[in-house]
Amino acid sequence: MAFELPDLPYSHDALAAGGMSEETLQYHHDLHHKAYIDKTNEMIAGTEHEGKSLEEIMVAAYKAENTGLMNQSTQAWNHIQFWNWMKPNGGGAMPSELENRINNDFGSVGDFKKAFQAGGAGQFGSGWVWLTLNGDKLAILATPNGVNPECVGQTSLLGCDVWEHSYYIDFRNKRPAYLENFLEKLVNWENVAERLAKAGAA
Repeated sequence: MAFELPDLPYSHDALAAGGMSEETLQYHHDLHHKAYIDKTNEMIAGTEHEGKSLEEIMVAAYKAENTGLMNQSTQAWNHIQFWNWMKPNGGGAMPSELENRINNDFGSVGDFKKAFQAGGAGQFGSGWVWLTLNGDKLAILATPNGVNPECVGQTSLLGCDVWEHSYYIDFRNKRPAYLENFLEKLVNWENVAERLAKAGAA
């Protein structure tokens, strides 16, 4: 069964008030994400990867240093998560269990946000910045291209795409402003809290 591009969990214009325009989502979801899905399907056809999950494919490709398949499959997976890490009227207060954990591991929510923004702004070229669960501690991880925490044995709790196609229409070259806006106006903190709870119970 070939992978298919999932629908956005909201309309294309639903995040506009939070700083991510309808035009960005039309390009980013409908064109970029679809291309990653289509290319992954093309690359796994007739191989041992057919029938496996995206997560299985991307981790195997990373370990085998199959950079082409790794980047396509990770980007297909990363973006499925990315759309769900945002919501209309996002940002704001975190669920208490997530806030308490962040305070414990980073010192404060403010310190976490500074570290997350610094990780994303400091990632040279294309990539992602992540809040991960690394063992039993929360951590910030910046990765190049499509590499994600699952590839290196960590659990993705929140990720922000810092490829230029994610922000250039709305923020031009102001990546730090895009990252700040992501945290303050777009993040679905309930989704992050659910992932943390699930990871903690695993």
